[in-house]
Amino acid sequence: MIILVTGVSGTGKTTIGQKLANYYQLPFYDADKFHPAVNIEKMSNGIPLNDEDRMPWLQTLAALLRDSIPTGGAILACSSLKESYRQILHINKKVNWIHLKGSKELIWERMLARKNHYMKASMLDSQFDTWEEPAYGLKLDIDQNPEDMLVAAINYLKNQKENWGSTPTLNPPDDEKLD
Repeated sequence: MIILVTGVSGTGKTTIGQKLANYYQLPFYDADKFHPAVNIEKMSNGIPLNDEDRMPWLQTLAALLRDSIPTGGAILACSSLKESYRQILHINKKVNWIHLKGSKELIWERMLARKNHYMKASMLDSQFDTWEEPAYGLKLDIDQNPEDMLVAAINYLKNQKENWGSTPTLNPPDDEKLD
């Protein structure tokens, strides 16, 4: 099972991703930990990343997901702001998507409260400007507590298991199968 938890910075992707990983007993990966140093430096200086900056990072994440298939999959928390980024991460038809959404005001408050994170609250506007609303997957509003969000995500994923894959418009490679 591959589950991607997406959304702009500050939506709680890591919190929900870790809870899902605990529930499903799968490895959890925070995409932020895989940024090259040059990307982290740019973001630390308040400079938003562009598509060229993100490409090696996205390719690394896609490889990580492919490598997790033989052991049952993984949970990845990743902003995946654009559809083109999600296309790269959609490594097979069994990828499930959970998109976290919330008001800019709520996310701003959360980001201001974060300590020791290179993504500064001042960059939130660029995240919202870049975000392309997906037409698939579960869309979870972050104005509820994490436990309720987890229950909603698990219920959604149970229903998806029958259909395997919440993204019918994406075209993953045919040779990528989950065991």
